[in-house]
Amino acid sequence: MEKICVAIRVRPPVTASEDTTINGTHWKVDENRISLHKSHGSPISGVSYAFDHVFDESCTNSRVYELLTKDLILAAVDGFNGTVFAYGQTSSGKTFTMNGTQNDGGIIHRAVKDIFEKIHMISEREFLIRVSYMEIYNEEINDLFAVENQKLPIHESLERGVFVAGLKEEIVSNGEQVLKLIEGGEVNRHFGETNMNARSSRSHTIFRMVIESKRKDANSSGDYSTTDAVRVSVLNLVDLAGSERIAKTGAGGVRLKEGKYINKSLMILGNVINKLSEGAKQRGHIPYRDSKLTRILQPALGGNAKTSIICTVAPEELHIEETKGTLQFASRAKRITNCAQVNEILSDAALLKRQKLEIEELRKKLQGSRAEVLEQEILKLRNGMLKYELEREKLEMELKEERKSHQERDQCIKEQQMKIDNLSTGASSSDSDKNSIQHDGRQILKEELSGSNGVFKSDVFGTPTFKADSNAFVGKRSNYSRLPDFSPLPDNYTNVADEDTWLKMNKGFIADLDSIQMTPARKVQSFPSGDVTPGYSTENYKVKVETLKRQLELVLEEKNELEKKHVEQSQLNDHLMGEISELKHEAVLIREIPQRLCESMASCRDIYKDVMLTLQSFAPDEDSSIGKFLSTTSEIGLTLFSNLEKRVALAMDDHKSFNENDSLVQENCKVLSERLKSTITSLASAEKIAVQNKEEKNPICGSTL
Repeated sequence: MEKICVAIRVRPPVTASEDTTINGTHWKVDENRISLHKSHGSPISGVSYAFDHVFDESCTNSRVYELLTKDLILAAVDGFNGTVFAYGQTSSGKTFTMNGTQNDGGIIHRAVKDIFEKIHMISEREFLIRVSYMEIYNEEINDLFAVENQKLPIHESLERGVFVAGLKEEIVSNGEQVLKLIEGGEVNRHFGETNMNARSSRSHTIFRMVIESKRKDANSSGDYSTTDAVRVSVLNLVDLAGSERIAKTGAGGVRLKEGKYINKSLMILGNVINKLSEGAKQRGHIPYRDSKLTRILQPALGGNAKTSIICTVAPEELHIEETKGTLQFASRAKRITNCAQVNEILSDAALLKRQKLEIEELRKKLQGSRAEVLEQEILKLRNGMLKYELEREKLEMELKEERKSHQERDQCIKEQQMKIDNLSTGASSSDSDKNSIQHDGRQILKEELSGSNGVFKSDVFGTPTFKADSNAFVGKRSNYSRLPDFSPLPDNYTNVADEDTWLKMNKGFIADLDSIQMTPARKVQSFPSGDVTPGYSTENYKVKVETLKRQLELVLEEKNELEKKHVEQSQLNDHLMGEISELKHEAVLIREIPQRLCESMASCRDIYKDVMLTLQSFAPDEDSSIGKFLSTTSEIGLTLFSNLEKRVALAMDDHKSFNENDSLVQENCKVLSERLKSTITSLASAEKIAVQNKEEKNPICGSTL
């Protein structure tokens, strides 16, 4: 957390002969304080302000840039967002401060040159610079690089934050190219003439530079900050239009309309500053969206950016009220704090490595901050993360094996299903073949025997001259049995033989062919071999299929349980990561406590100093006892405040040096207490002497009377 840097710049009088103290009042600059004084030099009560920097009329743009904005500009090259803007009434020197002249360049020109000079000095990173230039004219955003891009909308996304859609961006490689683009954009900017300024800015302008950088050799180091990390920073250089009073500017028509929009946007900017300057608990809704200007500058006001504000004022007595308003705006802005950090886009591996290193750093810092409980919690979380990683790897291996076994089971089930389908088709074909054989068998046999009638007539008892087919069967039937209507398929193939086998078995006996019925030749469905027992029906296969289906259902249930466990482990991991982020936040708050103490003590010291100065101004004489007492008390109080600040700073830096300097602090306390006692004793003795003198004067006065 860091406060916004605020500076005041007093421009020279409009003309050298102009009298700036018509009614005897004038502004006085004393180091970093500006106050309103009367003609005899005494300050006016309540009109004194202190800032980070206060520049008088003789200050140049070079000095303003070096003291106020150079560090911020160079930090943008290192990945920090930055914003610099000038605020003040019209004709107070804002555009001169930001753009400057040919002989005395402004902040924008000097920033561009310094950025490219630093980039050329950094050899281990490669850079990509993009620039854009826009103006907000009558609450409408116009592109100064492309005149056709008018009335552009504002959007917001997680990746880019707040941005202007359709704004033209130019990729640049050197400072001269950027300055030429700015010069071309200035031609498209809106200017106008008023009673107070011959060339008055009628719009707010924002010059933006997007700086991207990446390490040239990301694999050469194991540091998380140099592994697959791309830094992206945004630098905004803003020249605001000045607030104006119609009675002084004499604006009318178009100029009057422009002035209304300018004053409205600046008023909303003041409201945003007022809200941000309040405490976090008292702070309500911040109206960023009420104006295009505050919407674009939202990250710079209380967000992730380093911000510097330079408020320009006019020294003439005619503009005292406007100057007071500008100084009050700057005082409120000085209380705003931002949280600037390096903007990096990391890969998953780099992000994991960074988180581990941050956990280690937090553990080391917590060792010396009396947070053993938090350290134990971090250790537990780390152990939990390690266990979770091991369990996750184990579950992944089990899941792979389970998938492999599922595939094997599915293949086995498919093979069994194919066998079942073959058996079912064989059984159905055998049933249909039985019927067809029974009806057609006798007819086919008669047709085959009809061709040999001539042979039977010539030689009734002779051997038939034809030979049966290889698949035909010959059987012997009793002469006393009735001729059946059809020849059934034999149940047992051991009682079936062809003609040659029949002759051999019956020792040359010739069968009566009229009493023999032959089964026709047909193609028989192939059956499984060997171990399939007779009478094994399709119902048994159906039972087997049902068993396999039940086994498959059990496997699917086990798979679902494993998936549920995986989801639970993922939720546990998310919970652990959330707790780690909370611990990080608490550690950040713990680190901020000493810094806030220092800031509070600094503000208390300033208030104490102001109070003592006010009391000393009421003392009749610095050499009087009261004046000496107030002076000594002020010095003692300031010494105590400085000792407190040193002790807090030592506590922040090093605990050992803090303990070693404890004796020095005690000695300083003894010296201060002795000095206070001597001051009180001298004051008491002075009072006694005064009382004695008064008593001596009273008797003399009585005797005279």
